[in-house]
Amino acid sequence: MKNYLNFETDIKNLESEIEKLKDPYNQDGLSEVDTKKISESQQVIDEKLKEIYSNLDPWQTTLVARHEDRPKAKFFIDNLFDDFIPLSGDRFYGEDKSVLTGFAKFNKKSVLVIGQEKGDSLETRIERNFGMMRPEGYRKTIRLMRLADKFNIPIISFIDTPGAYPGVGAEERGQAEAIAKSIECCMLLSVPTFAIVIGEGGSGGAIALASANKVMMLENAIYSVISPEGCATILWRDPKRTLDAAKAMKLLSKDLLDLKVIDEIIAEPIGGAHRDRDLILDNVRKSIENNLNEFFNMSGDEVFNHRRNKFLKIGRSKGFASQLDDLSTLSMKQNKINIFTKNFFKSKFNLVASIAAIILLSYLILFL
Repeated sequence: MKNYLNFETDIKNLESEIEKLKDPYNQDGLSEVDTKKISESQQVIDEKLKEIYSNLDPWQTTLVARHEDRPKAKFFIDNLFDDFIPLSGDRFYGEDKSVLTGFAKFNKKSVLVIGQEKGDSLETRIERNFGMMRPEGYRKTIRLMRLADKFNIPIISFIDTPGAYPGVGAEERGQAEAIAKSIECCMLLSVPTFAIVIGEGGSGGAIALASANKVMMLENAIYSVISPEGCATILWRDPKRTLDAAKAMKLLSKDLLDLKVIDEIIAEPIGGAHRDRDLILDNVRKSIENNLNEFFNMSGDEVFNHRRNKFLKIGRSKGFASQLDDLSTLSMKQNKINIFTKNFFKSKFNLVASIAAIILLSYLILFL
């Protein structure tokens, strides 16, 4: 049974009609399948999907990113990689089933695969904790990332989580410390790392694994510091203002590419990734191939510096240091007017003269 979003009512009705046309035995009497009408209806659906999905607002895109039928990490791992060997446990506390990890082959080359898995049914969603990782999950990925770094094996992560698990037990076991350690580990690696946001990229739960050389996003995925509902509740005390929050946070792939927070957008089929899984698989496979080839001849130091410089450059073109290539400072750039004003008012004489000039000007305006 297909699941539809609230803005897909027309699509739902048209597809229901097509299903009836394909199965005339459910109608009174027997009749031939009207292939011509089916083709016409399918064409109308394609046009409707193109119209709807070319004009999605940020909140509607969020709903698409959370779609129940959207391909999850396990789907990509099962279909993109060969000889996947799952590895479990953090060697401190236990196993976290919300993240799948293991070594595999991609185009006959060894890679470490990490996937935040939400589950595709009620039972698996509960088992996977809806993709919300606990401290042991992050510590497991740290252990395996260090192992991959030791043997010079690239790392590919699939990001899909509403955020790290906020439960009492997770906090008691050091959730914040585990996330911080995971970010630190990602930044210190000397092997190429790639992160693909396939659904939700929520808060520190996502950035803990997405501190990579290349961050890619599926076209209708989202990547933000907080959920739109959480943002609306904090800023306006109204969780219903999700559209305003989603617009303000710039969580869409095209906005994040413009801000250089991500490096690439992977195109989705019209209507979302769940409507053509073969096509989205091909698109993700090509993206991974191209990015692996880009880093193939780089040394460990070059890979490390590439990642370091990538993150230090974020935001600089929007008002930080004037020398974008000078990454030794994070000081704000100042224009000539600001420098003149700052130096002018440093002098006590200039300050007194300015105050006197303002008072004199005010007197002339009022009394002359």
